[in-house]
Amino acid sequence: MPDIVLASVRQPGDAAFSNIHVRGGLVSRISATDELPRGVHVVDFDGRYAIPGLWDEHVHMTQWALAANRIDLSPAESARGAVDLVRSRISGAGPDLTVVGVGFRDAVWDDVPGLELLDAATQGVPTALISHDLHCVWLNSAAAERYGVRPDEDGLLREDAAFALTRELGRLPDDVVDGWVSAASGEAAARGIVGVVDFEMTWNRDVWLRRIAGGFDAFRVDAGVYPEDLERAAAARMRTGQLLDGGAGLLSVGPLKVLIDGSLNTRTAYCVDPYPHGGRGILTVSETELLALLVRAKESGFVPAVHAIGDAANQVALDAFAAAGIRGRVEHAQFVRHEDFVRFGELGLTASVQPAHALDDRDAADANWVGRTDRAFPLRSLLEAGASLALGSDAPVAPLDPWLAMSAAATRSRRDGRGPWHPEQAITRQEALVASTRGRGRIRVGEAADIAVLDGDPLAVPDSVFAEMPVAATLVAGRFTYRGSGV
Repeated sequence: MPDIVLASVRQPGDAAFSNIHVRGGLVSRISATDELPRGVHVVDFDGRYAIPGLWDEHVHMTQWALAANRIDLSPAESARGAVDLVRSRISGAGPDLTVVGVGFRDAVWDDVPGLELLDAATQGVPTALISHDLHCVWLNSAAAERYGVRPDEDGLLREDAAFALTRELGRLPDDVVDGWVSAASGEAAARGIVGVVDFEMTWNRDVWLRRIAGGFDAFRVDAGVYPEDLERAAAARMRTGQLLDGGAGLLSVGPLKVLIDGSLNTRTAYCVDPYPHGGRGILTVSETELLALLVRAKESGFVPAVHAIGDAANQVALDAFAAAGIRGRVEHAQFVRHEDFVRFGELGLTASVQPAHALDDRDAADANWVGRTDRAFPLRSLLEAGASLALGSDAPVAPLDPWLAMSAAATRSRRDGRGPWHPEQAITRQEALVASTRGRGRIRVGEAADIAVLDGDPLAVPDSVFAEMPVAATLVAGRFTYRGSGV
């Protein structure tokens, strides 16, 4: 890999100009601007700001790419509104095609999904609508028959049944899906992304080896493993953090992902108190099973990443981490009992959180966790308790855009005319940057030259600019993966 110098850059909060020297994919030196070795490629950034490259710590990459090519139901404010969106797009669809929509949020609708409602609009064309959180699929009768599933009387599949059908709906030719992934990945690189943790529900190692062999090189990937593949991975001597042969230095083994409850939108997140509509959600993995999985993860060298959204689920996850004597991650940690915050720090856990969900789900949280949302999406409480934060999107649940996530974390608001939601749970921009750069915060000698170069100081620009931060360039190991027109 050729040497390169990123000339005339600044680091956030620092007015001093410097040059960043890259050799062998690593930052080899940070020097004064007049120190330019001969025979080295120099790119002058004219005072722009360089930060460590950004990671999205929780994505479903294939689902994100697929979502961009499906009917967007996120604008729908009711079940009838969702059906109208489908009706407007379904004309001309033949019976051999399954129409797929994504992104509906029925938790905040005044009406409810219905089988007859969707059947009347789709006229026998198989149709499947996936909720924004991926935990629910709304089917018409033709799709239920085509895929041999039995939804409830409203045409809904939830949790494992929904996940299974979602995987089936994604079974398209590899070259088609890989092309969509490549396009989505290029857009992510243009936002400063240098790596993702991919929790796609599949044997993800081989998928990414195929993509890399086909030329994918947009960013690094930590490919997650699910419990059904743990023994397969252990037999292959895979361990979290291990670089995989054939991965061009970009592909590593990710964490062991264990889902133990549902979601807020589907009202299946496992909670201490009942929902207004009844029930406390569901625990999809028993406490005994979870402990056994964490012990096996410890034996086989995997870092557990436990999906826990409800406060009861978080309590179960913390108990299991304590009993197994292993550190790891809690994915989401959306709703936590006051007495459990300190345990995150005591157990040395990482809270892998998705700040944009706090704004997307504020109405659902207010409606379903009435009077308790002071401990919902509790970033500040987790950080002050000693937890490490890792920011992500959960794409396609939220867009794969780290600046959207960091803005939500720092402001607890978006430009919709409403004030901040529980602003006491906000974190600073600097804390958000650290949580988006694997704890790096600043560029240092000896680290991988995974760098994003920005048009403004992320610690000083207005909130509106920070949320849509213009990125001039992105580099992975000193190689440009995105280069804006002005560079």
